Amino acid sequence: MKTMNFDLKSFNTGELPEPLTSFLSYLKTIKGKSANTIDGYRIDLTMFFRFLKLYKRQEKPNTVFEDVYIGDIDKEFIRSINLGDLYAFISFAEEYRNNGTYARARKVAALKSFFKFLNGKAKIIDDNPALDLESPKIKKRNPVYLSLDESKKLLMSVDGPNKERDLCIITLFLNCGLRLSELCSINISKLKGDTLTIVGKGNKERTVYLNNACLKTIAAYLKVRNKDLDKIVDKDALFISRNNTRINKRTVELLVKKYINKASLNSDKYTPHKLRHTAATLMYKYGDVDIRSLQMILGHENVSTTQIYTHVDDDRLREAVSLNPLNED
Repeated sequence: MKTMNFDLKSFNTGELPEPLTSFLSYLKTIKGKSANTIDGYRIDLTMFFRFLKLYKRQEKPNTVFEDVYIGDIDKEFIRSINLGDLYAFISFAEEYRNNGTYARARKVAALKSFFKFLNGKAKIIDDNPALDLESPKIKKRNPVYLSLDESKKLLMSVDGPNKERDLCIITLFLNCGLRLSELCSINISKLKGDTLTIVGKGNKERTVYLNNACLKTIAAYLKVRNKDLDKIVDKDALFISRNNTRINKRTVELLVKKYINKASLNSDKYTPHKLRHTAATLMYKYGDVDIRSLQMILGHENVSTTQIYTHVDDDRLREAVSLNPLNED
């Protein structure tokens, strides 16, 4: 599915209900949400309105779901939506779209945000049906990550014609804990000595500190990259694809999978995001970094998100128990 163009005129295509286009514009211009966040809301709410038209029998039962037209949904239709409709949609997402807990929780968040906007900002509805909508309970899971030896093995697996670029990418993932979108958006102009300024989740800027491993691989890659500088379309983009344009997320996902396979690791288990988990875990286990510092490094808005990394070090917990003064041989 294509990422939306953020020219606000692109919202008014006639394919989306006007209240939804207004909401998306609000997220962009007032709330400053990222492109990924807004696109996620658009997808979830488009699915919601398609479901409602079928659920309320405003479309023929045999209509293909993706063909349901929602551009004609008006304010009266929106005012007719109740809490039962919202729960019916969440149930549909689970039973017919095979959405797991996280996907359903994201849809609940989208609905709550949308109806809050309709009630508080747009003044389209007097009562907010999503006010009492509950999110499915998410079980806390320990992050999946590579061990130190596996991380070294992955780095050693990098070779081929794009070795310098790919090694730089893997090194930044494993040392800095970058998100995939953050890595793809790195600009050379934002590199200053051992610091890198990136735009993270929610369009928030943060400073990333580069260690020697990162600085070394960046320098080696830039020597290769700049040999064909005249061919590069986006001169400021650090990572360039074979088409001489800024590298995209899918390309990075595929190269990570390639080297994970080459290192004889589980390609289905480890993704760029799992490499972010790996960086955070290694910093916590071996760097003696406190949770607040780790929060800043990773760009987490809430420290509770970072706290998952305090549960991964069984050896440290075992040692703490063994050091209890009441422990006897």
